[in-house]
Amino acid sequence: MKVLLIIPAYNEQENILSTVKKIEEYSKEIDYIVINDGSTDNTEKILTENKINHIKLVNNLGIGGAVQTGYKYAYENNYDIAIQFDGDGQHDVNYVPNICESIINGQADMCIGTRYLDKTESKFQSTFMRRLGAKIISIFIRIFTGKKITDPTSGFRAVNKNVIEEFSKNYPTEYPEPESTVSLLVNGYRVQEAPVSMNERAGGVSSIRFFKTVDYMIKVVLAIIIDSISFRRRRKK
Repeated sequence: MKVLLIIPAYNEQENILSTVKKIEEYSKEIDYIVINDGSTDNTEKILTENKINHIKLVNNLGIGGAVQTGYKYAYENNYDIAIQFDGDGQHDVNYVPNICESIINGQADMCIGTRYLDKTESKFQSTFMRRLGAKIISIFIRIFTGKKITDPTSGFRAVNKNVIEEFSKNYPTEYPEPESTVSLLVNGYRVQEAPVSMNERAGGVSSIRFFKTVDYMIKVVLAIIIDSISFRRRRKK
């Protein structure tokens, strides 16, 4: 199977080189594409000087736009599995087989890497506020889709060929992880989770600050409600 890691990167000059090196040390058989999402620091210089396979976006599209660019690349190059993989050092490449297993076995269309399914697997559990937000978002996803997702904001996820095609055409830009999960579940795709270990950000600054967490959570919940209703209406037409 052809496997691609999609690595969105915005101002990741402190992390991107070490992230790519860990991937290359892990396996030469897994392809990757870094999506430089309009970075204003030295990310592009590092990618170019080290001959790292990447796509340069002139403007910052945000995580949703950057990831969709990766899915378009995966679709156009006929990949069987695409994996979202953060460029900040939080995701552990050693867990790639874990999130690919159910897809390879034909049991799932998307598998999400979660810190919360087996809490002994990952020492890093994020901040209390983010865990609380994830739990509330998880409750609303279950209410509107009937499926429990323990780590709805996890960006460490693998998808099969059918989802690659779907996401290359339609991918949420505001709150991509929870919204894309709801979209798949409402449309009958099979979504599973697998326990993974995650690391604390190695360097740089996250795009989600503490003071934004509550606001983010409320907006995500509203988006889930609106999306679940609109997706169902489209299916009926």
